[in-house]
This record gives sequence, C-alpha cells and structure tokens, in this order.
Amino acid sequence: MKKLAPFALLLFSCFAAGAKDGYRIEVTFKQELPDSVVYLAHYFGKHLPTIYRQDSARVTGKHKVVFESPKEQLGGIFMVLYSNNSKVAEFLLDNGDRFGITIDNSDKKEGALPGLSFSGSPENDRYQEYNKKMEGLALRHKAIAEKGSKAQTLADTLALDKEYKALAEEQAGYRKAYVKKYPNTLLSNVFLALKTPEPPAQQHYLEDGKTVDSLYAYEYMKAHYWDQFNFRDDRLIQTPVYDTKLNDYFNKWVYQVPDSINAEADKILTATKGTKELFHYTLRTLSNNALQSKVMGMDEVFVHLVEQYYMKGAAYWLSDKDLEWYTDRARKIAPNVLGNTAPDLNMQDVFTLKDMPLHEVKAKYTVLIVWSYDCGHCKKEVPLLDSVYRASLKGKGVKIYSVASGGELSEIQQFINSNKIGDWINVADINNNTGFREKYDAYTTPKVYLFDEHMKIIGKGLDHRNINDVIEMTSRKAKG
Repeated sequence: MKKLAPFALLLFSCFAAGAKDGYRIEVTFKQELPDSVVYLAHYFGKHLPTIYRQDSARVTGKHKVVFESPKEQLGGIFMVLYSNNSKVAEFLLDNGDRFGITIDNSDKKEGALPGLSFSGSPENDRYQEYNKKMEGLALRHKAIAEKGSKAQTLADTLALDKEYKALAEEQAGYRKAYVKKYPNTLLSNVFLALKTPEPPAQQHYLEDGKTVDSLYAYEYMKAHYWDQFNFRDDRLIQTPVYDTKLNDYFNKWVYQVPDSINAEADKILTATKGTKELFHYTLRTLSNNALQSKVMGMDEVFVHLVEQYYMKGAAYWLSDKDLEWYTDRARKIAPNVLGNTAPDLNMQDVFTLKDMPLHEVKAKYTVLIVWSYDCGHCKKEVPLLDSVYRASLKGKGVKIYSVASGGELSEIQQFINSNKIGDWINVADINNNTGFREKYDAYTTPKVYLFDEHMKIIGKGLDHRNINDVIEMTSRKAKG
C-alpha cells in the first residue's frame, strides 16, 4: 500500500442534519478497472496500515462501483482500496451522506495522491483544497531537507531551521483559520486534537522568586495536553489520531508509577464516559498496555481498571466469558502487587520435610523464586541467579526462598544438588495446600519476587540481571 505524503492529513467531515441513516457513495474511475473488486475501509484509532474493511463491491461497466447501506454510520476517515489494495483514495464520510467520487486512477509517481473530485459533498471539496495545500508543503519540506544534506556551516543550519519553522507556522495558520471558519466539523476537531500545547516562553520561578522552575514546561504540557481534544466526538476514533496521542501522553507526560497512571486513566475515562467508541478504545488500550508492560508494577494498573470499570459493568462490549477472563486475571494479580505484604507460604524443606514458612525467613531482603526442574528457562536462570547471589546478594543480607513448583521429590533434589544451590532455602508444597500458584501468579516459571525485611513486595518479574538494581534503588529511597 502506497505511503501518503507526510503533510497530507487526510481528514474532514461534519454531521449532515436531517439526512437519512447510512450512506450511498457512487465511485467512478477515470481509467478502466474491469472485473475488479473494490473495498470501502476506514481507520480505527491508528495510522496505516491498520485499517478495517467495511464493504466491498465489484466494478460494473469497467468504471463504476456503488457502496450503499441503510444502517446508521459513525463518521470518520474512509477510503476506497483498489488495484488489488495497492492504491488508496481517502475521503470523509458521515451518517446520511450521499455523494459521488471520481477517481483519477492513472499511474502516478511514488507518494503522489490520486486526483479526486466530488459531487454533492462541499465538505470533501474543502478537504481536497486542504490536501493540495499539504502536498505543496510536503514538497517544500522535501526541498529543505535536500538542502540540509548539503549544509556546511552554522549559518546554513540556522537558515534551514528558519525555513522549517516558517512551514510549520504556515500549516498551523491554515488549520487555525479552518477551525475558525468551520467549527465542530471532524477536520476542525482533528486539527484541535493534533495541536500541541506551547508553554509560555518567559522564565518561570519557584515561590522564592529566584529559583528557576525547571519542571514548569513539563507541568504545563501535562496540564494542557488534552485542552483541545473533543472527548465527546466519537468520530475521532475512526481517524488515525487517537492511538498515537493517547500513548504519547502516557509514555511521555505521565510518571511511570501506578498511582500516577491510575489517576490519569481515571481522568480520561471520565472524559469519555457516555461515548461508545472513545470510551471503549481508551479502556481497552490502557488495560492491554498495563497487562503487557515490561515496567515493574504496571499490573497494578490493570487490577485498578478491572476493579473500577470491568467489574462494575462498564465494559459493555465483552461477553460473559471474556469478562470472567479479565476478572479472574485481576484476582490472580491483586494479592502480589507492589507494596503489599507477601502472602505467606508454609512450605516444606525438600530434604528434611520440615515446615519452612516464608514469613519466618529473617533477612534484610528475601528473593522468592518459583522454578521447575524440567523448565528450560529455569535451567538457565537458576545458576545465573546463584552466581549473582554468591557474588553480591549474600553479602547484602539476601536470602533466597526457592520454591520447586512440582514433580518428583527425587528430581527436585537432583536439580538442587546439580546446580549447587544448597545455600538457598529449598522448599516445595509437599502437602499441596499452600495455593502458591494463585498467590504468586506462578502459572509459568521462573517467577522471581523481592521482599524487604518486613516482607513487603518491592520487586516482581525480576531476574538475575536486575535484582541488585532494585535493592540499590530501595536503599537510596530509605536514605532519603
């Protein structure tokens, strides 16, 4: 699928008052396109190539195809896919629209957009004017970049920066004028959504009036990031804008700690409450991001979202079976989120069968590792962890509570002996009554946790490479 020109944000629409539900789009190709299937598709939150096919039709008479539906249609940025999906013609569609499109489907140079003309859609006519303007800016941008490759002096670089700035100001000015002239249209709402806050240029100081406030720009950006975004316009979900903006905000402007993310997630979910698609996309995206995050402790965000939204009936799109999956997953994670007291385990020593409760371990730090003797990853991680233990952890007052997740006792003992981890507290659930898998989400191995001297969970999802880092970070915090 051909890439679109970088400045060509192909967006535009407004609601058609009093029109019938559905749409009827008659597409005419200037060049013959015999015996071809053409598709109607739309964006859903993300940029190309993430699009969703909605309808298909076969070209009749070598030139024409009609897309038609009587069902209520959510507006957004749509496209016709033709020539075996290798060509794209974008336009704006809203509920009740009836119009015609003529597509110049002749071969064009790489990156060039197809020529489009419309009948019965003034808004798409204006979209075309905007698109031509952006194509012109894209060409000028490319010319500046080519000059930049030949820049040799600081003066050359400064001159190029000035030209880039002029282009950006011209684009911003065009959008600003458009929003003023055509308020509340989809394109205007997209322009506003894309607008980046600009902190005031003057220096800002703390309350003493002397110390420069180094966080002012950050706090300003965070406070005003969503000012222009219309959270009540569900049409924005069928544009390539929201996903980038949502992830950019949480990755760049929100501190990566659960409390901060939970607070910001609640704000946006409150703002989208009552919409259908924006709320759905927001909750689903934030939940999946939290569950898949590699940042330690982000599963706490997942638990928060499930408890506050899924379990309270807000995830209207889920079947009972899918809802139960989210609920069950959150319940398994909840007992071992960071900051909680580690659930106790009354396990038995694998050699003496003597009870060795987890909470009776006395150490500055305790590492809990759940492993299996027939797990390939465990066979690599256990000796590596033992090397780190002998080299540094043991000297820091660390003890390792080593849980064999199952199997024959003789196999467990052989694994311990062959890996020479006799210094560890090696235990197993001999009586099969501790529920360690549920308490520590240990359905896969190895699982590694770190507890402080009070058995508070301070690390999870760890391995031999980062346990020392968590201990050092915790020590620095304790020292203030």
